[in-house]
Amino acid sequence: MASAAEQMAANMSWGALGKATDLRGRIFFTIGLLIVYRLGTYIPVPGIDASALRSFMDEATAGIGGMLNMFTGGAISRMGIFALGIMPYISASIIVQLMTTMVPQLEQLKKEGEQGRKKISQYTRYGTVLLALFQSYGLARSLEAGDLVQDPGLFFQAACVITLVGGTMFLMWLGEQITARGIGNGISLIIFVGIVAEIPAALAQFLSQGRSGAVSPAVIIGVFVMVAAVIAFVVFMERALRKIHIQYPRRQVGMKVYDGGSSHLPIKVNPAGVIPAIFASTLLLLPTTISTFSGANTGPVMSTILAYFGPGQPLHLLFFAAMIVFFTYFYTANVAFKTDDVAENLKNQNGFVPGVRPGQRTVEYLDYIVNRLLVLGSAYLAAVCLLPEFLRYELSIPFYFGGTSVLIVVSVTMDTINQVQSHLLAHQYEGLIERSNLRGKKRGTGARPPARR
Repeated sequence: MASAAEQMAANMSWGALGKATDLRGRIFFTIGLLIVYRLGTYIPVPGIDASALRSFMDEATAGIGGMLNMFTGGAISRMGIFALGIMPYISASIIVQLMTTMVPQLEQLKKEGEQGRKKISQYTRYGTVLLALFQSYGLARSLEAGDLVQDPGLFFQAACVITLVGGTMFLMWLGEQITARGIGNGISLIIFVGIVAEIPAALAQFLSQGRSGAVSPAVIIGVFVMVAAVIAFVVFMERALRKIHIQYPRRQVGMKVYDGGSSHLPIKVNPAGVIPAIFASTLLLLPTTISTFSGANTGPVMSTILAYFGPGQPLHLLFFAAMIVFFTYFYTANVAFKTDDVAENLKNQNGFVPGVRPGQRTVEYLDYIVNRLLVLGSAYLAAVCLLPEFLRYELSIPFYFGGTSVLIVVSVTMDTINQVQSHLLAHQYEGLIERSNLRGKKRGTGARPPARR
């Protein structure tokens, strides 16, 4: 039987959004900051040859240029101040999370509560600055090697590095403000808006190819059907859970005896989320990005790597799938779902899995369940990421469409909708409490019954 909260959520109307003034203010605040982000993608880095960059990106749209455009909201095609996007912060966050599980000092900081989390956040910001410095300098040198700069030299490199690092740090601050004072996860929403903003232009280009006869109508219909099927599949898998029954024994507190209860420990089929796909895509993008911007200066080693691991090559797809599977297991075991911590928390709360002894036996049981789930979860991630890659090169689709983008868009949409519903549910509870208080006051102001003698 559904709980009272579940019944209230099921009967909740979106018309209540007009009455939830706090939620409406959060939504407007979020939209305003996202508009600021989109405007920043059109402010160019000083010293860029706009015409040369435009012709270069037009040629690279179907390959690496389209891929980078999709993640930066078109900022890299215009070489805007947000050309690096928020990816340095995401990479630094993932690296710090992994180091927290491996370095005892960082693990101890994580257990110290709010102060420890602030210290870890500070380390993440330092890591973001270092990664942004490295990436911006590499991008500046690559732009010079590709003859996309009006006046190459030290002054351009310094201006490019300062502008791009400043843009990334501003985006990081923007994301934190959205998370604290807006709705949804700010960093995820920035990536989401960057991806969605490029969809109309890519869709128009795809349909224009169909009108010119470059792409057959059957391919266009097939792509739309595939996109709808992939989105439905992603939604189903992201909501899929494996519930483990947890039992709590009867306990006595003072003179009162409380009956033992039961609950469920939910484990997602894909506990790692989209992180493995982002990791794998980043590693595979590195050699292609370097070769794309370096132009004719590609060495023999890089040429050999691209010949075997370039986009669309069989080894590229195989290596992509292998890295997704590896990072799914690695990130889940070390960050997303640490069975040691879960078993310890259950033991501290006097909870246990029926038929399994607390402690090490529970850890082994949870490892067994999670490893079996990850077979399905990693295969699902690999399939969603590889299917668009395979079809894009087989059908010669003239724009970038990747499974990683679909995963990010669907996950962020589901998370934001859940947060909006939570705020509406909280507003509904507040309304019920206020009405009950008013009724209590009205009863209190009425005539009192005569006291019995």
